[in-house]
Formats: sequence, structure tokens, C-alpha cells
Amino acid sequence: MTETSAEAQDEARVEEFRSYVQNGGKVEATDWMPVEYRQSLIRFIEMHANSELMGVLPERDWIMRAPTIQRKLALTAKIQDEAGHAELLYRLVEDLGKTRNACLDDLVAGKGKFHNTFHYTTKTWADTGMIAWLVDAAAIVSQHALRDSSYAPYARTMQKICWEESFHMMHGRDIVITLMNGTAMQRAMAQEALDRWWPTLMVFHGPNTPAEKDRDLQWHIKAKVNEELRQEFLNAQVPRLREVGLIIPDPQLRYDTEHERWLYSEPDWTTLRAIAHNQGPASEERIGFRRMTYEEGQWVRDLMAYSMAQRQQHTTTGHVPLKEEVHE
Repeated sequence: MTETSAEAQDEARVEEFRSYVQNGGKVEATDWMPVEYRQSLIRFIEMHANSELMGVLPERDWIMRAPTIQRKLALTAKIQDEAGHAELLYRLVEDLGKTRNACLDDLVAGKGKFHNTFHYTTKTWADTGMIAWLVDAAAIVSQHALRDSSYAPYARTMQKICWEESFHMMHGRDIVITLMNGTAMQRAMAQEALDRWWPTLMVFHGPNTPAEKDRDLQWHIKAKVNEELRQEFLNAQVPRLREVGLIIPDPQLRYDTEHERWLYSEPDWTTLRAIAHNQGPASEERIGFRRMTYEEGQWVRDLMAYSMAQRQQHTTTGHVPLKEEVHE
């Protein structure tokens, strides 16, 4: 077979694969897949994993400052869930060929990407409510669509993550409703938090990229265009925000009944592009903290690697290491 005919055969196989996933076909980790598809999966799922891991940091700051023991326990449980989601997603990336350590090395070096909302600081207790309610609500819209991803292990993982995120959203909404039923100062705190977080929510799903230019959509890694996701978020959350007495800080926001879509002020895409390069208000602080904890935990990873090597040696040679040998 000539080189030209081999290339043509490879191209034909890639096109056959593309047609398969675009028509609802599912791909398992052990199946053949084009290099570009595999790389797109790694990039997409790695960023999702990073976002789950980094997303605990804005809320972590409020565990010790939560107003009641019940709130403290609920917030701690939510953070534990998010860390668990990151673990599940990093395992998916490992199946695709990039180790968890490589992902974390890139993250703490500032090379890895994580979602724009986690590059911002949290200033008041109301921020924990806005994050749990609205940031998680925006995430659920995206994640529900990912349950139809062409990569079957990712789609299955989303089933568990979406179920838990729904509880997180209710936890956040309860915090905000409690504030809105409280004192004038508490209501003002909730409104001020919404004023700060709304712009980040409007860029959460990304620019309005045409479907034909969205590679992740072409591979059916995700199932919906960004604007469709944003419209779903607005459909669900605008009435709920108004119901509890909050004012959405966008005078141009209104529903166009003729075209059945929400109209809104143009988001600030310049800020989003800066954050994409880890230049957000709290980017350096977040990455620096994760780097510190990663370095402090190196001894644990070294011990685990040593223990694994010992077990493998025992399996191969039958030699059981003495306690003194293990400590050496």
C-alpha cells in the first residue's frame, strides 16, 4: 500500500468515526478514536476536572465563618462532593492517556485551565449562596447536555455529578432565600453579591460560537451550542431570582416573545479572554494555594509510590519486606 493510499484510508476512517458520533454513536475508552478526538476529550475533561478542584477554593474560605453549625456542615459536604467530582474526571483523563499527576503539574504551573467563575474572590457569606445556586445552576445546564456526550464514560459520569449538583443548587438557593427573608442588611448583602456575580454568569457558557466552528460540538463531546445553554439558564433562573425579590443588574434583560429568547446586554468578553490566560482577580492566589498544597502533599504521593513498588516486588519475587526495610 502506498503512503497516499494509506493516508486516504485513514481519512476515510476518521470521517466514518465523525459520522458515527454525530449520529448518536457512543465511544468507549478501549475503542479506536482519531487523535484529534482524543486530544479534544483530554482538553475538555481536564478543564472540567480542574474546575471542580479549583471550584472548592472560593467556598473553602467560608467554612470557618459559616453562621451556623448546620451551614458549616452543609458547605463542607458540598466541597467534599466537588473534590470527588474532580477525582472521577481525572480518572477519565487518565484512561485517555494523560496521568493525573501530569494534569496537576500543569495546573499548579499555571498551564492548566479552569472555569472563569473560580478566578474571582468571595467577599461575603452571600457569595457562597450565589455560587452554590447560580454557578451550579449554570453548570447543571451544561452538564445535563453532557449526559448525551459521544464519549460514553464521560456521559455516565455526568449522571452522578448532575444528581449531586442539583442538591448543591438547592443548598445555595436556601442560603439566598434565608438572607432575603432576613434584615435589610442581609437583603442588601444578597443583592450586592448578585450584582457582582451576574456578569460572570453571563459569560459562563462562553461566546456565541457558530455550531460549524465548535470542534467539541462537531465531535459531539458536547451536545448544545453555548447560546442555547445560556438561554436555558436564563429561562430557569430569571423567574426564580425575581420571585425571591432580587433585581437582576441588567436593564436590557427582557424576554422577546416573538423570537422566544432572552435579550441581554453584551457580556464583557475581554475580561473572559484575560481569565483564559489565568489573569483574573484571584487567579494568582488560587493557583498559588493549590501549588502550596500540592507540594506539601508530595510526601504522601512518594509514600504511596513506594508502597506500590513494594507490593509489586512481593508479587514478583515473593519477598515480604521487613518493617525496617519499609521505613528505610
